[in-house]
Amino acid sequence: WLTGIEIHPGARIGRRFFIDHGMGVVIGETTEIADNVTLYQGVTLGGTSWEKGKRHPTVLEGTIVGAGAKVLGPITVGADARIGSNAVVVKDVPPGATVVGIPGRIVKARGGLDEEMRRFDAYAIGTPDLPDPMSRIVDGLLSEVQRLSARVSELEAGLDPDAHARAVTDAEARIHRLPGAADRR
Repeated sequence: WLTGIEIHPGARIGRRFFIDHGMGVVIGETTEIADNVTLYQGVTLGGTSWEKGKRHPTVLEGTIVGAGAKVLGPITVGADARIGSNAVVVKDVPPGATVVGIPGRIVKARGGLDEEMRRFDAYAIGTPDLPDPMSRIVDGLLSEVQRLSARVSELEAGLDPDAHARAVTDAEARIHRLPGAADRR
């Protein structure tokens, strides 16, 4: 409780395991962590049942798990994989893959490891070349709003400034000509 890191005594952990900013890290009883794995704050390597036997993930060598990610169940995260910030992973991850989102989706299959390590950002703020699919949707919506806003501006610029005033005056005149309109004034 002093460090904010909860590691079950049954977990098996390899050499050069590193927890960066450990507050909120939880590592379950049957978790297996290979050598050279890095976890950031708020990561959970958790189970999905109370059954006896293997219930927690196996994280293979060289993997980085970003801040707030949840890796759940008896799954295997392949060597040199990258799990993005706040991802929820419940299926096996192939070696060298990058997984983001809820539920976790592979956005990058194995590439050159040096290039992958250089570009990966455990905080998910500096990876424009590896966008989350939901981010692409939001970007598309923002582009559409900008396009529509520009079109409205074009249409407004082409309007006769006196047209609105004439339309209001004409509408008021029609209302006053309606039967009983004089009684409502």
